[in-house]
Formats: sequence, C-alpha cells, structure tokens
Amino acid sequence: MSKTDAEATSTPSPETPVTAVSEEFRIGFRNAMSRLGAAVSIVTTDGPGGRAGFAATAVCSVSDTPPSLLVCINRNSSAYQPVTTNRVLCVNVTSDQHRALSQLFGGKTPIDERFAAATWSTLETASPVLEGALESFDCRIRDIFQSGSHDILVCDVVALKDRSEGSSLIYFNRAYHTI
Repeated sequence: MSKTDAEATSTPSPETPVTAVSEEFRIGFRNAMSRLGAAVSIVTTDGPGGRAGFAATAVCSVSDTPPSLLVCINRNSSAYQPVTTNRVLCVNVTSDQHRALSQLFGGKTPIDERFAAATWSTLETASPVLEGALESFDCRIRDIFQSGSHDILVCDVVALKDRSEGSSLIYFNRAYHTI
C-alpha cells in the first residue's frame, strides 16, 4: 500500500483499538445506525434488584443450542442496576399496538407509570411478560461483556410465550414503522 493509500484509509489497524473518535465521526455513525431498521422490544426484569424495563432495538439471536440471545444495555440506563443485579430478563417483542408503550419505556417516564400502562404476567424467571407481545423470551443472563458505553448481555432462553398474529413494530430512521 502506498503512503497515499494509507493516509486515505480511515480504518485503524487491528492492533490499534479505537478509544476516541471525532465528534463528526460519532454523529455520522449515529446517523448511519439510524438507518439500520430493527425490531422494537421492551426488556423487563424483576427480582431483588427491583423492577425495571427499557425499550431496545439491540437484541439478536446467538444460538439455538442452547437457545440464547443477546441484549445490549447502556450502563447509564436506569434499568442497568436492576437488570444486572437480578440476572434475569424478558425480551418482549412489540407489535404495532405497542408504539405508545415503547415510547414510555424508551423515555424518562417513572417505572411505575411504565408498567401501569400495560398488562403483565410472568413465566419462569418472574420477569414481566407483556400481554399481547408478538413473542416473549424469558431469560437468565449467562455472561456480561463490556464494550464502550454499553454491556452486552448473553442470555439463555428458559421459556417462551408467543402470539400467532400481529404486525411487528420496528424503528428505522428515528421513527416507528409497522411491518
């Protein structure tokens, strides 16, 4: 690679971890990520650390053997301490009927008001299961990894509750959409 090519490359070498980026790059990254459409889930927990919940789009499957998924949570979130203390959570995949509820769980609304806005039940872990969710994944947290401002929770799915009808709520380009 010529010196000119190296100077034009904005990707750091694998040996150089990215610890600081310009504000312009950070904003560009956030704008790019806003165009990565994702299902909206309401992640809940209950236990010795307290009851909590937050809206999330950073959820994905890990494996079906054992059934597991990952959830990313900001360490500054009001739900962080309860989730990591309880070590259980439920990922409730929202339907098009949960737009307002998702906004409550995604904002600064007091926790009691968030939970009062819907009907809840429980499965194996006692984490709140949203009635009417397209799918609910009741989980135990197996591993926690730190990355930047967030923790990555690797969760074993111990129970499921599904609903066979409904449209999915997704978040794309900083707005809710239905598919």
